Amino acid sequence: MNFSLDTLIIAVDFDGTIVEDAYPKIGKPQIFAFETLKMLQEEGHRLILWTYRSGDKLNEAVQFCKDNGIHFYAVNQSFPEEEYDFSISRKIHADLFIDDRNIGGFPGWGEVYQKLTNTPPPIPQKKKGFFGLFK
Repeated sequence: MNFSLDTLIIAVDFDGTIVEDAYPKIGKPQIFAFETLKMLQEEGHRLILWTYRSGDKLNEAVQFCKDNGIHFYAVNQSFPEEEYDFSISRKIHADLFIDDRNIGGFPGWGEVYQKLTNTPPPIPQKKKGFFGLFK
C-alpha cells in the first residue's frame, strides 16, 4: 500500500517502533527511526506519539524524542488541547498508525518512509573510522 496524500496525521508507537522494546526502560533507537520521523515532519506531516506509557515513563519517552530532534504535535491525544472525557471514545484521530503490533509486525523505517513518500529511503553516508583510514 502506498500513500500520496499531501499531509497526514500519523500516530506513532514508542516501544518496539521508535525504539527497541525494553519497557519500562528506553531501548536503543530503531534504525532510521529518528531520521525518518524528522523527514516526515519536514514534509509537513503531524506526528502524534501514541503509546501505552504514562506518567514519568511517558515523560521520559517524550524527552528522549525531543533529545533526538522530534517534537510531537500531540501525545496520547488527537490534538494538543484535547482533554480526556470518559463519555467519548479514547480512540485517537489519525490517518495512519505506525506500530510494531501491526499484522505482520513492524516493517522497518526504510519501508515506512518508502510507502509514505513513494520514494526509496535515503541511504546515510558511512562515517569514516580512525583518521579517515577505515570505513
